[in-house]
Amino acid sequence: MREDKGTALDEREARAAFVGLIQASAWHSELLRVVRACDPPDWLIGAGVFRNLVWDALHGYAQPTPVPDVDVVFFDPDDLSADRERAVLAHLERLRPDVPWEVTNQAGVHLWYEQWFGRPAAPLTSSADGVGTWPETATCVGVRLLPNDDLTIVAPYGLSDLFGMVLRRNPRRVTVEEYRARLRKKRIAEKWPRVRILDA
Repeated sequence: MREDKGTALDEREARAAFVGLIQASAWHSELLRVVRACDPPDWLIGAGVFRNLVWDALHGYAQPTPVPDVDVVFFDPDDLSADRERAVLAHLERLRPDVPWEVTNQAGVHLWYEQWFGRPAAPLTSSADGVGTWPETATCVGVRLLPNDDLTIVAPYGLSDLFGMVLRRNPRRVTVEEYRARLRKKRIAEKWPRVRILDA
């Protein structure tokens, strides 16, 4: 993978580099195999677990930056109950109890979003649609392992911010205040000092 020396990867190169990083990581590859074995509909693993992988690699870190959780999303409009999410979580925990799984049915996000964030959200149409609402463009990335071991990469804003180490707010759903609070909480500049953080 070409290092950051002022020349950005194009989207094709970034996707190839991303696949290479995932396949070279035994832990990330195992996560994908576990969720594939569980196989909730339209599933993806995404967000910080892959941001950390890429930014750690671009910073040359020998040890991975810990992740507080592994975000798994799926899309099941036929069962919007909390029990549906709990069943998927329980299955994942049986397969890998050591992983901090976080599971969300994207088909039901609009049902609880206003209670949590104080404003309504339109229903989503797919897991990929949900990925497109995540707080920062660099983490709007989801990955699925197919039965033939190929990877599906969902990146509605592309991979340029992820591989360019740019943190910017995704305005689709996140307010300026929420974005700034997330910066403080996640200590991005401290963990990855080469990241360019754009103010909202």
